[in-house]
This record gives sequence, structure tokens and C-alpha cells, in this order.
Amino acid sequence: MKEKITIVKVGGAIVEDEARLDQLLHDFGAIEGRKVLVHGGGRRATKVAASLGIESQMVNGRRITDAKMLDVVTMVYGGLVNKHVVARLQAHGVNALGLTGADMGVILSHRRPIQDGVDFGFVGDVDQVNGIALQVLVEAGITPVMAPLTHDGKGNILNTNADTIASETAKALVPYYDVTLIYCFEKRGVLVNPDDENSVIRTITRADFNQYVADGTVAGGMIPKLENALNAVDAGVSQVIITLATAIDGKQGTIIQK
Repeated sequence: MKEKITIVKVGGAIVEDEARLDQLLHDFGAIEGRKVLVHGGGRRATKVAASLGIESQMVNGRRITDAKMLDVVTMVYGGLVNKHVVARLQAHGVNALGLTGADMGVILSHRRPIQDGVDFGFVGDVDQVNGIALQVLVEAGITPVMAPLTHDGKGNILNTNADTIASETAKALVPYYDVTLIYCFEKRGVLVNPDDENSVIRTITRADFNQYVADGTVAGGMIPKLENALNAVDAGVSQVIITLATAIDGKQGTIIQK
């Protein structure tokens, strides 16, 4: 029987809220066994860019990452946010190590091609996650804290979606562990009505997802999040949960199933 490992992805809204972040990191520290934390930080990047006079450009909720913005996200994701989270985890008794995808060559990606006439710039789509390298760290008692940055093997850092990093990391660890993936954010789960916190959809299959997209129940950024979750389940991840940041014990939220 494989040993269990829990991968928790926390979004930028929680990272920006000190009280909720501290609660999340406390709860994360209390998770028994092996674990990995993946974080976002888009809101902080937008604020820092603005303070430097750099305009943030978004297309369908996705950030255009030109050379100047790449400097910002590298600084924010790999530095400000990542090391802040690592230091806070150490205070909670977690022996954490901050990583970008370039560190140990953990995540290799390619620059996203132009899509529908949109050049996203230095944005990476994941090709491979080095599960063996992560396993070595985890077995040494280290908890990886992964920033949403990857590399292309040619010396370039690429801005990469944190939900995708969490999903691809979970998939890469399936050969070695019984993997649970938890996406936590500011809502209780996937909601039928975004304005009603009690309208949580308890389970979603791929067929459900297709129907919810068709009828508009699921839209915007929730579509790629669910696509990543479903891809993880299809690849053998034992359990995927989308839930509130204060409920990472898995007892609440939306469970993704085949």
C-alpha cells in the first residue's frame, strides 16, 4: 500500500489575507504525513507591478507576461510570496523548502504559442514534472513549497498557472504515493449560485462538468480549475477536493470524481 501524500494549492486571495493565510498554514502544518504546498500570488504581482508603473494586461483572466512583467512575477512569486510562506511554515513546525520549477529542474515547460491572435509572452505550459526529485525531498522530511514559475530548459523562467502546477505535480507523484489534491480558495466549493455560499455542489464528474459549462453554472476561472482537477483524477490521483481555505481537512467542499 502506498503512503499518503497531500498536495494543497492556495490561491492569491488567501495569500493576500494575513489572517486566513495564517489559519491555512496552521491547518496545513497539522496534516499528517507527507505534503506539498503550491501557491499563487497574482493579486500581489498586480499590486507590485502597479507600484512600479507597469500595467497588468489580462485576456480572459490570464496574465500577459512581457519581459517587464516576467521580472515582477519572478520577484513576487519566487521571492516575496514564496519565502514569506516558507518562513511562516517554519514557525508552524513545517520543514519547508521554497521551489520554482527551475530549481532541481522540477518543472519543465514550453512557452505558450500564440492563441487566437494573443501572444501571452513568457507564459509556460507544463511538459514534465520531475516526480523523482520531489520524492527525494519529501522522503528527506522536507515539504516543498512551489511557486507558479517553471523553466524551458533553455535558461528562461516562465510564468505558469498555479492550478496547473498543482495538478501536474499531483499526477507526477501518483507512481510513488496515494495522492490527495486539495484546491483551497475563498469559497466553500464550486457553487451553483456564486452569491450563495450554501449552494455547494458536493460532487462533480466530467459529465457534470460538461453540463455545468453548457448551462453556465460553471464559468470564468472555475472552468480551467475544474479541468485541472478532472485531469488529475483521470491520471490516478485518489481524491481531488475544491474547498474553503479553512476546510482543508476534506470534510467540506466539492469532490471531483471520474
